[in-house]
Parts: sequence; C-alpha cells; structure tokens
Amino acid sequence: MIPLRDDNPTKITPVVTITLIVVCVGVFIWQVAHDPEGQQLITYGLGAIPVTLLGERQLAPEIAIVPTYVTVFSSMFLHGGWMHLIGNMAYLWIFGNNIEDAMGHVRYVTFYIICGIVAVFAHALPNADSAIPMVGASGAISGVLGAYLLLHPHARVLLFIPLGFFAPLIRLKAMWVLGAWFVMQLVSSAMNAGNEGGGVAFGAHIGGFIAGMALVPLFKYRNVPLENPFTGWTR
Repeated sequence: MIPLRDDNPTKITPVVTITLIVVCVGVFIWQVAHDPEGQQLITYGLGAIPVTLLGERQLAPEIAIVPTYVTVFSSMFLHGGWMHLIGNMAYLWIFGNNIEDAMGHVRYVTFYIICGIVAVFAHALPNADSAIPMVGASGAISGVLGAYLLLHPHARVLLFIPLGFFAPLIRLKAMWVLGAWFVMQLVSSAMNAGNEGGGVAFGAHIGGFIAGMALVPLFKYRNVPLENPFTGWTR
C-alpha cells in the first residue's frame, strides 16, 4: 500500500515537517555525492550500530565521525537508497503535517526526536551484538503514525496498490491503513527474528509506533481530542 494523500486539512503551515523532509533529502544528496567507499564510511560513522551504541565495542578512530551517542540522532537523517528515502518522506508528509498541527511546532519536533530515540533502542537492545548500522527516519515516522492512529483514525487515506497490471486507487480509513501497517511490522519482525544479515529494522518501527501512541496524550494540545478507532468516542 502506497499512501498518496489524506483528506485531513491542517490549520498551520507544517514548517517542522517540511524542514525535516528538506534536511533528509539534503543529507541523502550529500551521501550519494560520495564514492561507494565514502558512502560506506558515512553509514558506519553516522549510523546507529547496536554493538557500539551499547558499549560492547568501539569504532576505529578513522571510521568514527561523531561520538557514539550522537549516532542516535544522526542515523535518523540518513537513508539507504532512493526508495527508502521517498517512502519515508511520503509517509512523513502525508501524516506528519496533521500531528504537527495537533501539537505545535516545538512540541512536535520534540515528540519526533523522542520517538526516533525509542525506535533506535527498540532495535538495538534485542540486537546488542549486531555491528550493522541502522539508518533512516522510519522509527521516528512510525511514532507519527502511532499518534495519527489515535488522533485521526477516521480520516480517509487515498492508497495506490500496485498489483502488476492492475493498480487500483482506493480510499480507506486511517485506522485500517495504519493498523494493517503495524500488523505487517509485527509479522515481518517475527519472520526475521534471528536474521543476522542487513535489512529492515522492523523492531524500530514497532518501538516508534508504540512510543507515538503512548506519548501523543502528553504532547497534543489540550483541546485536541483523542479518538477511539472503533467506537468513535473522543476525550
């Protein structure tokens, strides 16, 4: 499922969401401007590596670009390829503007960063001996999706579903789109348990999503109600 837009207007200009997208795109252009060896150095020097983040090992001085703790933040702005970047930025644009609207600029960026931090450790802790860098904004954006599920579950999302020669456009409530997305992360995480190779950090997605749901009551404006996806009540 590829979301194209939602029917949920905003009252403010989402300057933080726009800035995050611009920064992620700019950083990725900087990444690909390097040769393959330079790109690998950036990934290892700025990506979040569980085994170094948790203190089991240290990077060689010629690879370490920033202190290890800084990679918790720097990893959120790196991406592993154009499709990784485009997918993340599409989700951030479609769902992030409404969360920024519900929280305000300052609280939104704080919320985003905290969700990203939780996501990094949700991946790192179960994979403490992994030396594979984790990069991408997916964990923080997952927090945005978790918040959206509780704030706007009945908003309609236009989806593009590529099925070979048949590629329909359909509209579904956000609760079904995000619920299906979360179930896919759970299933994929279970199927990839014990896989020591590289790939998608599904644990980060799950951790970020749960963090977003847990934190949204603390960061939203008081006059913005939470909605129950199934009964329709607000509070």
